[in-house]
Amino acid sequence: MRVVIADDEVLFRDGLASLLAGSAVDVVAKVGTAPELLRKVELTRPDAAIVDIRMPPTHTDEGLLAAQEIRRAHPQVGVLVLSHYLDSHWAMRLLEEHPERSGYLLKERVSDVAVLVDALQRIGEGECVLDPTIVSRLVRRPRAESPLNELTERELQVLALIAEGHSNEGISKKLFLSTKTVETHVRHILLKLDIGEAADYHRRVLAVLAYLRG
Repeated sequence: MRVVIADDEVLFRDGLASLLAGSAVDVVAKVGTAPELLRKVELTRPDAAIVDIRMPPTHTDEGLLAAQEIRRAHPQVGVLVLSHYLDSHWAMRLLEEHPERSGYLLKERVSDVAVLVDALQRIGEGECVLDPTIVSRLVRRPRAESPLNELTERELQVLALIAEGHSNEGISKKLFLSTKTVETHVRHILLKLDIGEAADYHRRVLAVLAYLRG
């Protein structure tokens, strides 16, 4: 897998590149600004870009805007957004428009290279990946009237794990359920959220977005 790293902290992006060096990930460029990121993606056409949300000059949402532009201009290039900040609003802005091949992780998570590489691989396969801490916050927040209120506690657990990017087999292992039982829960979730016929993965993405909006 070929990736571009965009972060204004030189030590962080160099450290990240070093972490990935031993994991069959080829870092084709390291940049410090959003315009540089867009140029390098255009020139190198990587499989994915790892992007900090807050970049120069204002350190607000330049990285996020660049990630959205990459997904619009280069649909085959995935984006993994990294942030120091636990804010589901940022994740929503990215995933609402381009849920496939997109992810959002807290920077503290990338110290575990296995987690980082797994997220990149999932994004490369077309999935969306959300940091478990954000998923946990979404589970606990108060909800207005929503189809999610129709889900059982177990179905919410399954949907939360779908939001983190886990397959049915992965969910079955985490919840100590049979794969068939997980498949039944997924069917019930899609039915209750009124998500009709489509490719299986697209239905899962729609369920995640319903979860985020809820």
